[in-house]
Amino acid sequence: MSGGAISRRDFIRHAGALPAVAALAQIARAQGRPRPNILFMMSDDHASHAISCYGSVINQTPHIDRIAQEGLRFDNCFCTNSICAPSRAVILTGKFSHLNGVIDNAVEFDGTQNTFPKVLQSVGYRTALIGKWHLKSDPTGFDYWSILPGQGVYQDPEFIEMGQRSRRQGYVTDLTADYAIDWLRAGRDPSVPFLLMCHHKAPHREWLPPDKYRTLWEDTEIPVPATLHDDWESKSRAAFEQEMTILNHLTLDSDLKGRVPPEGLSERELREWRYQHYIKDYLRCIRSVDDNTGRILEYLDESGLAEDTLVIYTSDQGFYLGDHGWFDKRFMYEESLRMPLVMRWPGVIEPASTNDELIQNVDFAPTLLDAASAPVPDEMQGDSFLPMLVGGPRQGWRDSIYYHYYEYPAVHMVKRHYGVRTKRYKLMHFYHDIDAWELYDLALDPEELQNRIDVPAYAGVVARLKEEIRRLQALYGDDIEAELARLRHPDFERLIGAGVRDEGLGYLIASGGSGYALQKLPQTCFERVSVSCRMRTRLAEGTRNGMLCFGPATDPASLVKAGVYIGAGELVIQHGGFGEEEALIRLPVDFEKEQVFKVSFEANLRTKRLRLVVDGVELLSALRKDWSAVSYVGYTVTGTETEFSTLEVRGG
Repeated sequence: MSGGAISRRDFIRHAGALPAVAALAQIARAQGRPRPNILFMMSDDHASHAISCYGSVINQTPHIDRIAQEGLRFDNCFCTNSICAPSRAVILTGKFSHLNGVIDNAVEFDGTQNTFPKVLQSVGYRTALIGKWHLKSDPTGFDYWSILPGQGVYQDPEFIEMGQRSRRQGYVTDLTADYAIDWLRAGRDPSVPFLLMCHHKAPHREWLPPDKYRTLWEDTEIPVPATLHDDWESKSRAAFEQEMTILNHLTLDSDLKGRVPPEGLSERELREWRYQHYIKDYLRCIRSVDDNTGRILEYLDESGLAEDTLVIYTSDQGFYLGDHGWFDKRFMYEESLRMPLVMRWPGVIEPASTNDELIQNVDFAPTLLDAASAPVPDEMQGDSFLPMLVGGPRQGWRDSIYYHYYEYPAVHMVKRHYGVRTKRYKLMHFYHDIDAWELYDLALDPEELQNRIDVPAYAGVVARLKEEIRRLQALYGDDIEAELARLRHPDFERLIGAGVRDEGLGYLIASGGSGYALQKLPQTCFERVSVSCRMRTRLAEGTRNGMLCFGPATDPASLVKAGVYIGAGELVIQHGGFGEEEALIRLPVDFEKEQVFKVSFEANLRTKRLRLVVDGVELLSALRKDWSAVSYVGYTVTGTETEFSTLEVRGG
């Protein structure tokens, strides 16, 4: 339990917020109002700037807008960790990622910990969860649940209903709404209030729209974001080393649905061509989400439930809609950090109202518990913003929000970072295999194009914000030094985009992109070097590779890699990136994917010859590097997890 969470809640109490909550509850009881039903609708990766009530210039969402028109729109709602599973765990527990345990998408949620649905159950609510779960363990705290396994699929998805898996015919967004309405109609106990969490898969990647919307906007040019061609000139290395660009990282097969660009396009034109096809599929998926939001709202009206139901629509985080040339989320820049949040509560929330206070998804749990007059557990770190729903007092509310992203190395290769955002400024620190700060003045630079970390006039701002980060880390119990200690490994001189654990054959090397674990040789080799080990891949599907590497320095561009590429069924010697065909020497091989391979790699610096041997199969190549010495050897993996034994190195 975090001592900071208790003192923070006490602070809000002393500021007068909770007396307003009590007054609100008394007024509701005096008017004979029951505790509200709660309908919590959440989509996946739905950016605020793709919702028309937030001023979107590319989309219309009339049914989501209806919630805002009949209720309240929050204009400064942010996530604590912009990625799917962590955001969901934060919403359930009211605790930051480092305390609820789900720091990234690889971690299984501990369902024994307290959550706001469990507390609602304890005060008499009937609870249900339908749609995307994405937390690996089975849901707890719900009287009924029917979830998508993993990410789920768009067409004819499987659902796991109370532990029983079956395939359903239809489009996933329609089905999720169908089952939500079915539960409202026949699954709940009408004598007690309910919590229904309706979680849509859409508009998550690969953005597969329903058949009826496959050609929507086919002949329409969607406006291009102002920062689509951002060159990241003032940003740190982190912006350059990510792998989520519209230009290079959208796949032609699944992301772009096999569409082939015209020949002869410039880089700028190709980026815009890719953007158009990406954004149209994304918006087509949202059209279905909005349609089904309308269906559920209509059922509330028809059934007489609307007047007694607190309705929420949100997303687990934001998303880049071509902004800065990107798709996906993760970075603390505004488009990813910002969450949509609209709430309707007839008779309590003033229609068409707005709020610009700094709130986060960690605040959802205590707020919903307060709305239900349920106790808020002390371990919850968020604060209830219930008084804001009625325009109540805001004194004592926070002036800054804290963010921490952990999933690196992994898919999209966004560096680990933490930071603070106030109404005007944002300060971020990228760490682990980088040490870089970025500062943005949001009043002067809302698109975050000018990193002002080295501008002398902002030195005082930087100092104050660094102190605020330290305060928030202490308040929320986020021990950065302890995390850094866990990320180091004593056997390696440098880790680049890779995580290392002592496991299996010796080391487990993991990376969502291109990862390296490098050791410095005790003595530099000037004539030859040979390296050998045993290896085994851990993934049944996917990339599945493992290679050894060597070179005179730790820059990945200077290394030569050699080993097994199971995903393609071949041995490989690589002198450059996999996109450079001339840098690859391949040998097709038929082998068992789960076997332990013995890999050895020898380089003669005088004769400029390379020799790779894997279980007796030999691949020879010329050394295309004009090296006179080798100082580093190590392991490299790409998008996989692979076990390696300790390297045996000989040389001279």
